[in-house]
Amino acid sequence: MSELPPTERRLTPGELYQLKRWNTPTIYNGWEQVTKRNPALDGINHEETRDFMPQMGPMVGYAVTLVIEPSNPEHRQTNPNAGEEYRRYLASIPGPKIVVIQDLDKPRVLGSHWGEVNANMHRAVGCVGTITDGAIRDVDEMTNAGFKALARRLCVGHAFVHPVRWGCEVEVFGTKVSPGDLIHADKHGFLVIAPEEQSALLDAAGFMDANECRTVIPSARLSTGRTTEEMLTDMESAIDEFRTNLKAKFNAEGEW
Repeated sequence: MSELPPTERRLTPGELYQLKRWNTPTIYNGWEQVTKRNPALDGINHEETRDFMPQMGPMVGYAVTLVIEPSNPEHRQTNPNAGEEYRRYLASIPGPKIVVIQDLDKPRVLGSHWGEVNANMHRAVGCVGTITDGAIRDVDEMTNAGFKALARRLCVGHAFVHPVRWGCEVEVFGTKVSPGDLIHADKHGFLVIAPEEQSALLDAAGFMDANECRTVIPSARLSTGRTTEEMLTDMESAIDEFRTNLKAKFNAEGEW
């Protein structure tokens, strides 16, 4: 149940804070340059999710994972101490943490693990938010606790919610998440960064953002007396420069 393999370096609080300054699509632009996975198929949510606190901006943290089945009362009888065991596991892992919950009841939504109480308890042990393919409730109170949530929907009750498994691989919104994966999430969705991809991510994201700001974006926004032909020529020149910079940095061709 270790949050990171011992060979991988955790990002510093300053590095995590810098990642939080960009939106998730910008982080994706850097991630796709350093990942060996397929950026069209891996690492991003494949199903629609909803950010219930977009005003809080992006959240960044290391995944801790939980499986629930609110419709099934037998879990409380089978392991009545699971709640305490899960909380001790949660508290043993350094933050910042994002709790990624797989709800076995989906696509039905019968109860929520989240509400005012759990949001405050999780915030107290270093969790900054959650991604759940089930539901949340007490959305205003969760926001007041400073606990961000991406979820499928809202609901009224908690039903028989109880920890079933934790510290294991889960699948939410069509994407697999393991403990120790770095999560970047906002109103666009979420990105799952594997341990071996994390150390190069900040440099890659910063480079991609700067490369766009120095080349293709100014060429499109400059409007001082250019004809349409001059504007298109400037854009093509900027795209070439963008690609040249990208190739020099990552040996990549770029998206245009």
